[in-house]
Amino acid sequence: MPDLARSRPLKALRSASLKGIAAVPGDKSISHRALILGALALGETRITGLLEAEDVLNTAEAVRSFGARVIRVGDRGAWHVHGTGVGGWGEPEDVLDFGNSGTGSRLVMGAMATTPVTAVFTGDASLRKRPMSRVLAPLKLFGAEYETRGGGLMPVMLKGAARPICVDTTVTVASAQVKSAMLLAALNAPGRSRISQTTLTRDHTERMLAAFGVEVSVEPLPEGGEAVSLTGEAELKGARVEVPRDPSSAAFAIVAGLIVPGSEITLPGILLNPRRTGLIETLLEMGAQIEVANPRESGGEKVGDLVVRGSALKGVEVPEARAASMIDEYPILAVASAFAEGPTVMRGLEELRVKESDRLAAIVVGLRAGGIAVQELEDGMMVEGRGADGVPGGGHVAARMDHRIAMSFLVMGLGSREAMSVDDASVIATSFPEFEHLMRHLGARFEGVG
Repeated sequence: MPDLARSRPLKALRSASLKGIAAVPGDKSISHRALILGALALGETRITGLLEAEDVLNTAEAVRSFGARVIRVGDRGAWHVHGTGVGGWGEPEDVLDFGNSGTGSRLVMGAMATTPVTAVFTGDASLRKRPMSRVLAPLKLFGAEYETRGGGLMPVMLKGAARPICVDTTVTVASAQVKSAMLLAALNAPGRSRISQTTLTRDHTERMLAAFGVEVSVEPLPEGGEAVSLTGEAELKGARVEVPRDPSSAAFAIVAGLIVPGSEITLPGILLNPRRTGLIETLLEMGAQIEVANPRESGGEKVGDLVVRGSALKGVEVPEARAASMIDEYPILAVASAFAEGPTVMRGLEELRVKESDRLAAIVVGLRAGGIAVQELEDGMMVEGRGADGVPGGGHVAARMDHRIAMSFLVMGLGSREAMSVDDASVIATSFPEFEHLMRHLGARFEGVG
């Protein structure tokens, strides 16, 4: 249940065409990794464009607790990290509170799992319901030990391995968080570790490890997926990290620009890593007018400026294999599907059940509140689109302590006939504190409720 004393209900009303530049914040996945790898490196890591949202700031505080010096300098998003070296983390004096961040908590678990220290991990009510055994069980292979609340839930007490061992194993969960946690653990395990996955997931950790001087090899597997290998007792050297802008945050402005007629929005410097562009590929198949301008490379990642125009969308069947590349974007894709002509079918979404909320259930309830027929499938959903001017709206949606649910249904209200409201917009601060200000700047209409 939301904290009624702190919750902030918000209403989004049908808006005129949205125009302007949407400078969304830095990528959340890369921001977490830059802080953690900087804390494991020798020397100074200089980060620009860091996402200064609650999730990332909790990771910064966590690595400070292990002994890294983490300092915000000058301009917004500019941070310096002075690391301890791999295996040099000390024991925290207090419990580590990660708030709402599954990524931060799981990656930090991996980073400390092969160092002989003990730490207690916790988070907010939402994070304490999310499964941690999926990452803790693989970390046990390196020699770590742990205790959890019933069902593998937080709080978690993790004891790092005094004599870590390298591993050669396959990750059965299609999760970049689990793979990344194991790669971080492998950094202090003597010998060569090999982590395989049958599904391709985000590869930001592998790319950034290389930027910090670690030799990482990636080989495709005959049955699909890939194996990532590295040699432990590695030495990371401080690096410069320029964080590109977050495609998952950009998704809300992109869809708003598509569903509000006459809109034209430019989004500069968006991360276009091929494993993060599933939403854009899907929207293009639906008929979206999205142009990539000024494509370039920054810090080993593809980046470009997006120009989005109001578009007539059509329903499609989304390839199940695309789910891993856009798992965080399904709530806003479902909203786009409501404004398309005809049905959109999405499958392979089991992972949505264990996000900040049961996102699949939350999406279905929210769409129905806005007057959209949707069939919940065991592993997905089918949304019956009503076309550009056919979405009734008028619903009130429970955010369920989930920032992406709150933002998605506020975007829905910008194009629907009647306003849409959410019970708590304060949760948006976990990933995108500038959301409301940025959208208002483009012409979005929001009002407080009650």
